[in-house]
Amino acid sequence: MTDHPINEQIPQQEGTAVDPQGLGGPMEEATPKSRVREYVETILITILVAFFLKTFVVEAFRIPTGSMKETLLVGDFILVNKFLYGARTPKFIPFTDISIPHATLPAFRKPARGDVIVFEFPGERDEIHPRTVVNYVKRCVAIPGDTIEIINKVLYVNGRRLPDPDGVRFETPVIRPKERPNNRIFPPHSGFNEDNYGPAVVPKKGSVLSLFRENIQHWETFIEREGHTVHYGLDGKILIDETESDSYTVERDYYFVMGDNRDNSLDSRYWGFLPEENIVGEATLVYWSWDQEISFISLFDKIGSVRWERIGNLIR
Repeated sequence: MTDHPINEQIPQQEGTAVDPQGLGGPMEEATPKSRVREYVETILITILVAFFLKTFVVEAFRIPTGSMKETLLVGDFILVNKFLYGARTPKFIPFTDISIPHATLPAFRKPARGDVIVFEFPGERDEIHPRTVVNYVKRCVAIPGDTIEIINKVLYVNGRRLPDPDGVRFETPVIRPKERPNNRIFPPHSGFNEDNYGPAVVPKKGSVLSLFRENIQHWETFIEREGHTVHYGLDGKILIDETESDSYTVERDYYFVMGDNRDNSLDSRYWGFLPEENIVGEATLVYWSWDQEISFISLFDKIGSVRWERIGNLIR
């Protein structure tokens, strides 16, 4: 058997193209029209591949606020693993807030305590639907069924202190006492504040909430977000979907998230539990970082602000 060199050249006739099918014989030279078609096809394929990767595999995000400082800084650019928790088809028509039917692919695992996750903001505390579609990044501190409690800024889950992540920080040394509730805190009329919160159980699919006049305000928005109506009868009875009810069965799994910058983070303490279906993915890597406040007009200052020591850091 005779070996043929890999780089052996095929003789070509001047003014002809190589036959890609190897059938022999000269081919007609590509016309401008066919070249344009090739360019268009290449561009479309590139767009489709990029769309597939962005939708199902990995997506880039920029950190605009300091709620996760020091773990993530303003001006960090991060990559988010979207297939770990089960990639989702788009929930909205691109570049609009118009929702469309969507599906979720099988997950490799569920979000765990300590994961830094990116998610679609479910809305302010008293909103049934968010005004705009916006992504947040926070740390998952409690999973479905957990009991969470904050005592003098110390976080407890299921009765045990949850170790602080390396990047956690407290900007305000003063502790707000339990006797001073914060009216902005979730749930409304709970008597909680940001430094002394709970105990509260994170809702789990299938768990049953007991409802009565004293606590229905805690759960009214939650139940309506799950797609039901809540009204009150003339006799003070609670009506869910116009049916008298003294309990409600939770339909989804939820998580409790907090920022690592505990005194400067609008998180689950303020707007409530995070539905699993809103989770986009896990933040995994810082791929670029610089000072966001410096304008591109000052290009050399902008380049000089690059935080080289952060590039390539894994997010923990």
